[in-house]
Amino acid sequence: MSAILAIWGAYARWTQRWPALAAFVPFVPLIALWWFIAWLQIFPPVFLPGPVEVVQTGWELTWKGILPDYLADSLARLAVGAAAGMAIAIPLGVFVGLNRKAHEFSWPILLFFQAIGDIAWLPILLVWFGFGLTTMTFVIVYTVLFPVVLNTVLGIRSVKPELRRAAQSLGASPTRILFEVTLPGALPNIITGLRNGLGYGWRALIAAEIIVGTSGIGFLMFDARRAGSVEEIVVGMIVLGVLWYIVDSWFLAPIERATGQRWGLVTS
Repeated sequence: MSAILAIWGAYARWTQRWPALAAFVPFVPLIALWWFIAWLQIFPPVFLPGPVEVVQTGWELTWKGILPDYLADSLARLAVGAAAGMAIAIPLGVFVGLNRKAHEFSWPILLFFQAIGDIAWLPILLVWFGFGLTTMTFVIVYTVLFPVVLNTVLGIRSVKPELRRAAQSLGASPTRILFEVTLPGALPNIITGLRNGLGYGWRALIAAEIIVGTSGIGFLMFDARRAGSVEEIVVGMIVLGVLWYIVDSWFLAPIERATGQRWGLVTS
């Protein structure tokens, strides 16, 4: 028992000094189990390669420049699609949230199209635009759009009317009320929508690259399937998980938390 407590105490000290270690340690048992199953050869190595083989393949792909190039292509597509989606979604969400008639008219339409998955658009997009960047960009924009719009509307409508009336009584113009009262009050919901939208957009991008791409992480995995290289598929899966964890945990989640704390939604 004392040994367990000592190990736990050391773990607490190490994770406090290096917070990133807390994210890695939970994967150690999974990697050990993976290595053990591969070592027993319960499944043929061609179906389930071990961690060592996957690391070697990842290093080879990196050394040859294939993995960095494909990763850069995926990130560039995500950035373009997400930026376009946010540029459309935030103003639209503000308009719908502020205008009661616009909300009544557009809300059923938003819910209808939100229910149609991004992948469901791919067949018709291939007819319209073919295999190319336009199709993938449309899928990302479509996927990012609805979480951001719906959360923006929710944030705008959750701002207390008393705050707007108080600003009006102090002589604030409608523009100042929008930028100094309404948008700051809705900002936590908007950030939440951006976080969700980027997560959905990342998954939609990979699916689109698998189906219509000629480069990118999704294409790398699909092309590896045709070559029978399970190692490359696993490398792609690990890159996807690690990259999104870094983006979400190190950037998006702190921004969301700081926004909530700044505007009084977090009390402790």
